[in-house]
Parts: sequence; structure tokens; C-alpha cells
Amino acid sequence: MISGWILYKNELEESYETQRLVEEFESQDVKVRVVHPDDVDIFVDRDDRKSILVGGKARALPDFVIPRTGSGTTYFIKAILRHLERMNVVMINGSDSIDGVKDKLYTQQILGQSNLPVPKTLLVKHPINVDWVEKNIGFPVIIKTLSGSFGAGVFLAETKRQFKDLIKLAEITSKSYNIIVQEFIKESFGRDIRAFVLNGKVIGCMMRQATDDDFRANITRGGEGIPYQIDEEIEWLGGECARLLGLDIAGVDLLFHNGGYVICEVNSSPGFEGMDSYTKTNIAEQIVHYIRLRLGIIESPKPKLTRFLEDGDEDEKK
Repeated sequence: MISGWILYKNELEESYETQRLVEEFESQDVKVRVVHPDDVDIFVDRDDRKSILVGGKARALPDFVIPRTGSGTTYFIKAILRHLERMNVVMINGSDSIDGVKDKLYTQQILGQSNLPVPKTLLVKHPINVDWVEKNIGFPVIIKTLSGSFGAGVFLAETKRQFKDLIKLAEITSKSYNIIVQEFIKESFGRDIRAFVLNGKVIGCMMRQATDDDFRANITRGGEGIPYQIDEEIEWLGGECARLLGLDIAGVDLLFHNGGYVICEVNSSPGFEGMDSYTKTNIAEQIVHYIRLRLGIIESPKPKLTRFLEDGDEDEKK
């Protein structure tokens, strides 16, 4: 029997995604343990060790690990992931990929370098030249912390005055703040696309729509999801983002712009409760199937890939 870990920092009951993964692994005869990073100790010596300390006891190495720590991945958690990688444990996703995606500016640099559509982005430095921001990006403008998720650390400054006030607040809070300023995509106010990518393929897609006047559409902030057709552009952008950033699993957020899309950001530990609920997918089942393939266990049936078909696709519906 193959075995694995889900590295997660909170209680199991607090995460739909972790619960669903545990259920699917158990249903497919895969032994899985939810491990809190604080329970892991790294011990390095000259021997070729085949175990790692969990809860103060030596445990057999897992065959695979799924880190569910995302933007909350600390240096200590990354050290755990690197330690396991050095002992040839399969990582879904790897430590370098998680660390890279955690930095939103670095993500935009990688994607922009490969000619993918991204909003104009500026790393600001203290003291901020507000006139220079106005000249090169203009207002309204989006302000983001370099690390964050679920829409936290993202603000909209509609005017030059609001921008100055937000920056002043940041300076009072911390003299060593790190923020980026990003072009505001008006067409996408209160709505965006979330594409869930697994092994380079978009396996779920929905439009997220704010239900109030918030410019953010995150479901965790009260937004709702609407099934959205996976077109060629979404398929290509989702796959390219995952490939360039080295992600087995990725949540790719796209903004509507000029009849197409621009890439808002990419997540290494995307939630999928909303995707399952609004698009009737079974993301956990497909993740488990992928991991079985990665480990060479291929006798399980391939899960059905849910896609939303346009009217007239009768042959595919049959």
C-alpha cells in the first residue's frame, strides 16, 4: 500500500479540501496522514536515513506529500519540503515552485518574460513617487502585498488621494513593507475566472462574481461561482502558467480584458470547495488519480473530466 502526507497547518475539520482528499485517498486504498508542520523535526546526519521525526518519533518516509500551506509557507515549512525532496519523496507541488508563486511580483516577472498577458505591475520603494505611479500606471490602481491569499492584502485605490492615504497607513504599520502596484482592469470589476489546473490541464473552470460592490470576486469573501466554458485561451493560459511555474496543481485567476484575459495571479494551494459546488466537479478524485499515475499505480479507473459544453455539442454530451 502506498502512503502519503497532506501537510496542513489547521484542524482537519477546518478544510473542505483536506477532508475530501483524505476521503478519496482512503476510498482508493491509499494510506494518508494529515501532518502539522510543527510536529515535524528535521534531523540531519551522515547516514542515509529512511525516516523522519513526527511527534518526536521516527516515521517511515511517505511516498508522496501534498503541501496545503500555500502563501503561509514559512522558511521552516520549506525546509521540511526540501528535506523530503532530498530523500526522493514525490512532492505535489515542489518547494521551489511553492516559494516562487508565494512572491506575486516574481510570478508576474516569470509570466511576463514568457510573453503571457499580465497587468502592468510595479514594485514600489520608500519613499513612493506618487506622480511616477500616476504617469506609468494611472488611477484607479490595485495595491497588493507580495504574499497573500483569499483576496486578503489586496486594495483598490480609485484616486491619487486614496492611494496616498493607503501608502501612509502602510508606512505607519510597518517601515519595511513590501507592496506592488498593479494596473486596474476595469472590465473585470467584481468578476474573474478561476481555472483549476492539474498536470498541465484545466480540469475545472468557473466565473466568480461578487454579490456586493466589492471589486474582488473571491468566494471566500461572499462571491458566487458560475460554471464557465473552458475555451482554448483558458486552456492554454492555465497550462502555460502551471508549466512555467513548475506546478502540478495550480489555481489560475484570470481577468476579463479586451475580449480575452490577463493573468491576475497564480496559487499553489488552491481551494476547490467552490469549484466542486458550483461546477459539479470532483477535484479530489482527479488529484488522487494523478498521484497514483505519478507513483506507477494505474489500475484505478480514470475519473470523468467534467466540462461545460456549449449548446450544439450533442456528440460530446452522449
